[in-house]
Amino acid sequence: MPTPPGLSLPCFAYKIRSADRPTLAMATVIPLRGSVLHDQVVRKLRTMLVEGRIAAGAKLNERELSERLQVSRTPLREAIKQLAAEGLVELKPHRGAVALALDEAEAQHSFELMAALEGLSGELAAQRITEPEVQAVRALHFEMMAAFTRRDLSAYYLLNARIHAAINAAAKNPVLARTYAQTNARLQALRFRSNFDERKWKRAVREHSQMIDALAARDGASLRQLLITHLNHKRDVVLEMMRAGTLAMTSKASRQSR
Repeated sequence: MPTPPGLSLPCFAYKIRSADRPTLAMATVIPLRGSVLHDQVVRKLRTMLVEGRIAAGAKLNERELSERLQVSRTPLREAIKQLAAEGLVELKPHRGAVALALDEAEAQHSFELMAALEGLSGELAAQRITEPEVQAVRALHFEMMAAFTRRDLSAYYLLNARIHAAINAAAKNPVLARTYAQTNARLQALRFRSNFDERKWKRAVREHSQMIDALAARDGASLRQLLITHLNHKRDVVLEMMRAGTLAMTSKASRQSR
């Protein structure tokens, strides 16, 4: 199942009580070896950004990241360039690479666009998806539900993202796919954090079950509306957090949220 370019990592730091925080695997050393080194570095660094291990607006420290990932600076720099192309990292004059940070207006505008793209993807996918593709999405949904039961947010988010990517891919529109990937990369960290609230996470899970049913029934109108509503709920959660000051944009806040 295709995984879009931004699918595994954070930018904004979210302060929550430790008792409410979902489980996140926080390995201190991440060894990387082999011919797929570049892809591994990109994937690991992407996850660090999406899950807030690197705070929004923070400079990417090459020396620290090289030690953490156990790679030289050359593959690290190439990975940073790729993530900059995806939209998770910004390359700024005199500062270098920094983790993407969206303000409230940028987040709202991006979510509005993303909702429209998700809705169109769902409507087209319902018309064009094959039965094997439906079954593959359903299998991902079952895996995602298992991750939710374990309250494993890292695994849940990866599977969740693969489901949305699979629906987008089933629309079979390459122009839509490129626009979707670019817009989604900017929102991944925020989408990740929208599940920190247990009640709202449960609502998102229910919405996903309804999406799978609509996709299997080839009900494009229903799936479109479900996806738009789902993204609007994500937007509302994120904006509420921003306005309440529970989304911080400093490395210190990121460490406190762990």
